[in-house]
Amino acid sequence: MNIGEISYTNIIPLYYYLDREHLMDQGVTITHAVPSRINALMENQLVDIGGISSFSFGKNADHYSLVPDLSVSSYGRVNSIFLFSKYKIEDLSDKKIALTSSSETSVALLKIILDRFYGVQVSYQVETPHFEKMLEHYDACLLIGDDAISAYRKSGAYHVYDLGEIWYQQTGLPMIFAVMAYRNEMETEKGSLLSYVGKSMIESKERCQREKFVPVIKRVLTEHGGTFQFWESYFNGLNYQFSGEHEKGLNLYFQLAVECGLLKTMPSILKYSYK
Repeated sequence: MNIGEISYTNIIPLYYYLDREHLMDQGVTITHAVPSRINALMENQLVDIGGISSFSFGKNADHYSLVPDLSVSSYGRVNSIFLFSKYKIEDLSDKKIALTSSSETSVALLKIILDRFYGVQVSYQVETPHFEKMLEHYDACLLIGDDAISAYRKSGAYHVYDLGEIWYQQTGLPMIFAVMAYRNEMETEKGSLLSYVGKSMIESKERCQREKFVPVIKRVLTEHGGTFQFWESYFNGLNYQFSGEHEKGLNLYFQLAVECGLLKTMPSILKYSYK
């Protein structure tokens, strides 16, 4: 079994307390990569379970199932998915926007927001995430994860929009950026190991929450810098559950993605066949 681990700080609590030595003894490997890479590996059957973009789940809902009660979501500001713009968002008509190559969910979310919520038509180009280079050639850029956090610290006079905040203001529902999913055939091929991994991820999340993310924050400080107060606010501002409200939010996201032509059909979601 190969576990996909998104290489961003926001998802660390779901993996933090995994017994990696035990998993290695069971023949498990762990692949670290940005969301778009994990998505592609899972679609090509090179990753069996992992955190993937919600949009990727929507494209592959017939072949994937969700590990229950796990997501990376927000009720409002997510603080790591930003549109940086030289213009106010309502004035972006006919402008050019650089999209990070690291994301699927947030790219689709931005297109939904500009089309459905602001009625703005723009041109898009996917680029390697680099704050300065993007804004040298484009009117605005979308960055996610640690790239977005780093860029926010030097965003200066640019207009900055948190996509999680806009979504919540417009819908009153949480935005689900990533889910924990697995390929359906894992249930029959490696059912007991799948169950162990899923339960371990839930236990890791719950332990991190009981500890108020303090051990996670200390690790992130050594790797990324910043202040304890920033990371404390960041992790406590994220939501790692998956409840009925999350299901409503994800369904609406998929519905709007279909209406915008980003998904071909409405995914048949939220089968909890995981045991």
